[in-house]
Amino acid sequence: MRNAAFRRELLAYLAAGAVFTAAGFAVAPGAGLLALGMTAVFCAAATAFAGRRYARVARLAEELDGILHGRESYDLDRFSEGELSILHSELSKLLVTLRSQAEALSGERTRLAASMADISHQLKTPLTSVNLALSMLSEPELPDGRRLELTRDISVQLQRLEWLVEALLKLSKLDAGTANLAPRRVSLTSLVDAAAAPLLIAMELRGVELARRVEPGAQVNVDPAWMAEAVGNILKNCVEHTPAGGRVTVEGRENAVCAELVITDTGAGFTPEDLPHIFERFYRGKNAGPQSVGIGLALARQVIRSSGGAVKAENSPDGGARFTVKLYKSTV
Repeated sequence: MRNAAFRRELLAYLAAGAVFTAAGFAVAPGAGLLALGMTAVFCAAATAFAGRRYARVARLAEELDGILHGRESYDLDRFSEGELSILHSELSKLLVTLRSQAEALSGERTRLAASMADISHQLKTPLTSVNLALSMLSEPELPDGRRLELTRDISVQLQRLEWLVEALLKLSKLDAGTANLAPRRVSLTSLVDAAAAPLLIAMELRGVELARRVEPGAQVNVDPAWMAEAVGNILKNCVEHTPAGGRVTVEGRENAVCAELVITDTGAGFTPEDLPHIFERFYRGKNAGPQSVGIGLALARQVIRSSGGAVKAENSPDGGARFTVKLYKSTV
């Protein structure tokens, strides 16, 4: 009776019953009593059906309240008959969607927590080294040779911090979709040259040869700066895992579907355990160097994907690692 709509309906039924009852008594007392009895039965039946319906709605509301407060199991199938069937169907769809979103958010929170822990660890390591070196530099009787060595170590650690922060900022921009990628037609030759330029001195010092075999005239539609960063990170990984006297080879070609870069080295290649995780953030393989933070290849993959391409890592049949980068001319 607290429902205004039901009260209006009941009053309408009573008013109609009163009219028919009055008309029945005007005809004959028996007709009036019959109309009065029919009105009472009809109103009682309407009240009972409405009570049953509202009780089912109340149970449905209770079930939904339990779900909203964290209940894992629910059974809405018992509300799937009669006039609640449409509501049941829509609520089931809504609950499936909400549960999927909740699971996705939970997984995202877990990944974010793990990433923050990894970032904290990666930043803490060079900062600890810098603090230790600074404390040693404050010693008044420190030899000049040792002082110079500590200064160089501080410089190296600060450069590592700078690179790490820049790489994390670039990754965050790519994740958020705010990276300003401006693709244009560039030659594969110039792209490879730009990617390799920062590594030439390190390669010379390590005695590693760089062999370029890029098809003349091959072009690709990418953001030159971002793609040079991506290819450069792959080259850097190959250089770090190539022994002295080894070789890193870059082959480039263009076909009707894509431009392709194949980068190989003469190192030890990937272990079966490392291969599935090569492009994961902060993953460091068994053969990773002490300065590796496990972010360069993750950044490379993200840039290539954002450019509509794909990258694959595998072991070369001749030994060593092989990276295949495909930059498609169009996406379907």
